[in-house]
Amino acid sequence: MSEFERYEYDVVVIGAGGAGLRAAIEAREHGLRTAIICKSLFGKAHTVMAEGGIAASMGNVNSKDSWQVHFRDTMRGGKFLNNPRMAELHAKESPDRVWELETYGALFDRTEDGRISQRNFGGHEYPRLAHVGDRTGLELIRSLQQKIVSLQQDDLIEHGDAEARLKVFAECTITDLPRTDGAVSGALGYWRESGKFVVFEAPAVIIATGGMGKNFKITSNSWEGTGDGLALALRSGATLVNMEFIQFHPTGMIWPPSVKGLLVTESVRGDGGVLRNSEGKRFMFDYVPEVFRGQYAESEEEGDRWYKDQVNNKRPPELLPRDEVARAINSEVKAGRGTAHGGVFLDVSTRLPAEEILRKLPAMHHQFKELADVDITKEPMEVGPTCHYLMGGIEVDADTTASRVPGLFAAGEAAGGMHGSNRLGGNSLSDLLVFGRRAGAGAAAYVLGLGDNRPKVMQSDLVAGEAAAVAPFENEGENPYTLHQELQQTMNDLVGIIRRGGEIREAITALDGLKARAAKVSVEGHRQFNPGWHLALDLRNMLTVSTCVALAALEREESRGGHTREDFPGMNPKWRGVNLICSLDGEGGSALIEHKPVPTIRRDLFELFEPAELSKYFTEAEVATLDEPSVTPEQGTES
Repeated sequence: MSEFERYEYDVVVIGAGGAGLRAAIEAREHGLRTAIICKSLFGKAHTVMAEGGIAASMGNVNSKDSWQVHFRDTMRGGKFLNNPRMAELHAKESPDRVWELETYGALFDRTEDGRISQRNFGGHEYPRLAHVGDRTGLELIRSLQQKIVSLQQDDLIEHGDAEARLKVFAECTITDLPRTDGAVSGALGYWRESGKFVVFEAPAVIIATGGMGKNFKITSNSWEGTGDGLALALRSGATLVNMEFIQFHPTGMIWPPSVKGLLVTESVRGDGGVLRNSEGKRFMFDYVPEVFRGQYAESEEEGDRWYKDQVNNKRPPELLPRDEVARAINSEVKAGRGTAHGGVFLDVSTRLPAEEILRKLPAMHHQFKELADVDITKEPMEVGPTCHYLMGGIEVDADTTASRVPGLFAAGEAAGGMHGSNRLGGNSLSDLLVFGRRAGAGAAAYVLGLGDNRPKVMQSDLVAGEAAAVAPFENEGENPYTLHQELQQTMNDLVGIIRRGGEIREAITALDGLKARAAKVSVEGHRQFNPGWHLALDLRNMLTVSTCVALAALEREESRGGHTREDFPGMNPKWRGVNLICSLDGEGGSALIEHKPVPTIRRDLFELFEPAELSKYFTEAEVATLDEPSVTPEQGTES
């Protein structure tokens, strides 16, 4: 067995995006020694792709906004499949997390009277997204990194070592989470540059690894998004919830092919951009679903007036939740009204003066000019749906973010439940701040409660971990790149934006075949920075997670949010109360799906909605509870 480089910490955070950094800051501020592990370079997280803003009901632009309205919008966007406790905590705590970012050094755009500016976004009733032009995610990461450096400077003064209680380990991939007596005892991995193995002993691990977009052929995600954290949690005995719900962002670049899938921020539409088909028609007015009728403009004139007068007009349907817009674009292309490259036009050039576009959307102007030779101040953009975000994820406790495995926590996109069946734009950044903080606090409380009774990594775990990692060098199978391409094509074609039962079954069969082939995958060379070896190890995670997605997609026989079944085209109120839970039958075993009730919505939160609206989502019996005598509100519990 090779010699493992060893480190010992109180808390290990896997992932250095917004959720991971905020969790690490919180754990460190509770006095715990904390390690941050990132798969790529520090600062290169998918969080930077969240360009539009941070959703928080500060009411700076419209004083009518409140946490209750934000909660309502979030539940509507998720088609009431959200964990209501998570949605409540998120709506209540988001403003504090934004103001906190200012104390870390974030420089937000301002209103004329000096407050943090907020912009419109799809699904949000009021202007709610605190923003920094169209590069908010980048500013968020910069500010969190700045806070980490600040804490390290404090430790330098106190301990003589800047990394005494908070250290970043970059370009390190975690492959296993060992357990002792059922509890997490640390994390095993390897350095991507040298290929040498490393073990981090810690009684608490926070998974903040983001999503799994690279399982699909067309995605806005960077190369790191291979579902590592989700698979690590599964193999450790945790469960995943509602993995069928995958958000295809309606506006990704579609030309040239080299940048297909690259995100086009929703800010373009929030600031006045409109969608047109190849015939020049603003087609979104034809796609307002029944559940949203009365909440959106019925004419272009009213939609345009809304940008200036939101009190007396309704929002344009370009600002419907993302799942609705993505399906509409897909329908237009399918009907033969798409652009030459298979998308639709997103036009802001005829809507705003050039100088305003350059001020509000500088990153988008640069992106299209440099990558597609398109000047968005003079011509429309070609856009189409791209795999963007996973609403499902690791099943966690709403208040502590703890999974069912002692010592294992999750936050950000890796954690499921908060967004239900569809995420509203802007809720991702506030989600990772709110629950990143809660994950750090939850892990700290757990560790402090252990005292000296900490689980230790066993030697047998190191032996098994190394053997699994080096197996591709000894195999005589296929090239991992071939399998990855087949996986992406399978998921894109058979478990994509529009699904059919027969095709999903075909995908499950194909995934089983790919898993068998992946077990024999072969790589050449040595362990020093070997991308083929890295992909071979990632494939195990990608295939495990993809199987969970396909099984859940086959099981849910309805269409809701980010899950559209052509053979079951409508929402079914009986399915609204069902969470689909995925687990493994033993470590490395088969994936299993079981039904579990969605957590009950507390009575006072239920009463925020009109019965007529609730009847579109809930069974008659559930809506009838509003007629029963009210009781003292209690915290929602899981039944």
